[in-house]
Amino acid sequence: MSPKSLACLIFACAVLPLHAMESGKSAATPLLTPWADDALAGKGWLEYPRPKLERTRWLNLNGLWDFAVAERASPRPAAFEGKIRVPYPVESRLSGVGRMIRPGELLWCRRSFTAPADWTGSRILLNFGAVNWEATIWINGALAGSHEGGYDPFTIDITPFLKPGGPQEIAVSAGNPASSSDQPRGKQHLEPSGIWYTPSTGIWQTVWIEPVPAEAAIGELRMRPEIDSGTLVLSVLGGGPGTPDTYAFRARALDGGKVVAEATHRLDRTVRLTLPHPVLWSPDNPHLYDLQVDLFRIPNPFPEKRGVHRAAGEQAHFRIGPDAVLVDSVRSYFGLREISSVAGRGGPVFALNHRPLFMYGPLDQGFWPDGIYTAPTEAAFRHDIDFLKAAGFNALRKHVKVEPELYYRYCDQVGMLVWQDMPSAMIDRAGATKPGQHEPSPEFVGGEQGELVMRSDAAGQFALELRRMVDSLGNHPSIVVWVPFNEGWGQHDTGRITDWLKAYDPTRLVDSASGWKDTGHGDIRDFHTYHAHPMMPATPDPARITVIGEFGGVALAVKGHLWAESGWGYQESPDPARLLHDYRQRVEGIAAGIRAHGVAAGIYTQTTDVEGELNGLMTYDRKVVKIPVGELRAINETLYRTSESSNY
Repeated sequence: MSPKSLACLIFACAVLPLHAMESGKSAATPLLTPWADDALAGKGWLEYPRPKLERTRWLNLNGLWDFAVAERASPRPAAFEGKIRVPYPVESRLSGVGRMIRPGELLWCRRSFTAPADWTGSRILLNFGAVNWEATIWINGALAGSHEGGYDPFTIDITPFLKPGGPQEIAVSAGNPASSSDQPRGKQHLEPSGIWYTPSTGIWQTVWIEPVPAEAAIGELRMRPEIDSGTLVLSVLGGGPGTPDTYAFRARALDGGKVVAEATHRLDRTVRLTLPHPVLWSPDNPHLYDLQVDLFRIPNPFPEKRGVHRAAGEQAHFRIGPDAVLVDSVRSYFGLREISSVAGRGGPVFALNHRPLFMYGPLDQGFWPDGIYTAPTEAAFRHDIDFLKAAGFNALRKHVKVEPELYYRYCDQVGMLVWQDMPSAMIDRAGATKPGQHEPSPEFVGGEQGELVMRSDAAGQFALELRRMVDSLGNHPSIVVWVPFNEGWGQHDTGRITDWLKAYDPTRLVDSASGWKDTGHGDIRDFHTYHAHPMMPATPDPARITVIGEFGGVALAVKGHLWAESGWGYQESPDPARLLHDYRQRVEGIAAGIRAHGVAAGIYTQTTDVEGELNGLMTYDRKVVKIPVGELRAINETLYRTSESSNY
């Protein structure tokens, strides 16, 4: 159903009174999205899941697996309890289980597969989009590998563990400490209520296998756009044991199916693809180039030389001649864009491709009533992004969660700017936090005063998962801001982490701390305000961009579309007409901030209701749009006009 037709439903729906704080316990009637039937029929998550490094041969392992739940101290279960639908978390309805996993338990999943006959002689890679949070993998009863980290993809070469012919067994055990420990976990909580939600344990993104050449393969692509010269700086990294033979790659950029730039080099090296008449990527024109990378085995071009004693530049002359043998091929794509900070009338502002740009979008939590962390189908998450584009938003803040890579590809394709949060790492020792009136933020603590000192192993795990997030998503042009910390949740060592992040990825800006504990680092000064009349900073910051990283939070309960019997919001509106008034009032407050304080971006809370939190622009099941799309767009566009006349 389109956003426009959904919007019409709101006026036929009764609304319920709000109550201050209720638990996140599900209502007796399941709350399902319009895509639930497709998910249950196995029509979700069928696309190749890694669009930035895509191969043609692969086998999707989503679907029904055997499952069991056992104590951590117990051996592998001798018998399994039933079936679980992968890639939906075990807590979700779409998994077919709907069971909470406690920290002292492990979820076990098992299935078999048979590799196609033409894969013989290849290395077989087992890929997971994400498993939350710790995973151990057995192949045919042998320990094949393990992984800690609930938001990043990982790969295991399972070739040594495969039997000659016949079906092969995969078993995965997964545990999720959720709120009982200090690993990155976002808003997952063992006692969901308020701003904390149901955990997602186990395989929650696509799992698949694919063959790669035994001798050498393309393992990773790293991309950096340079818009002034119309160039993509591309590094091609190998994956595999390697041999004494020489390998070279050929990279081709294509536009509309036509090759527009080409370069060759030795594997594990960097080339520059300079495009004639380059077209830059932007929300209004999200132009993407296709990329084809082929790996060849070639005779050594310098057989008379050994070691590294070669003339300067000699390594660049790896010619792909008629005697070259094609070894591996991958497809990818890229966009040319640059995000930066430039001077505006009221202080620094964002600039995309050297042109000032006001960014406005919602806080987007990425939760689903039937799939929890996993959207029911690819069409489901595209619906959310299409709704936001139609409503006049040009950005979103992906809040303390990382999505499957297909999500970011769609943002690339339609031109949706993304502020990507790092999932928060913390222990909620006081229990589920109760929301309430926020005081003005940020709380300027100066230097490093007031910061948490995190345990060494926890800090190391946070840094590792932060780097993995950047590595796995860094090639997407839609992502323009990294947000390592939110509202002081697990915030530690802010200066060092911010400086590292800016140096590691100079193609993006860094919002070091969204709300509350501002230590003066990064490119952005971020305020949160949930007041009816949004509060603004008292003093300007001449060196950093000023943004309102969260505001709004106005709740409207829609009967028949609630997760629980009652819910909450930072403020409440009794009916759709009042919600429209309240939304307009808060947007006008941001417009005033643009004129008087140089505000350069705003993030409204939020895209949808989430469990008992009812301040979404849509209901949690995505069946009702609370403010008609046309009204939203008309109001939102006033911010862009105000910014153009005030800031630039």
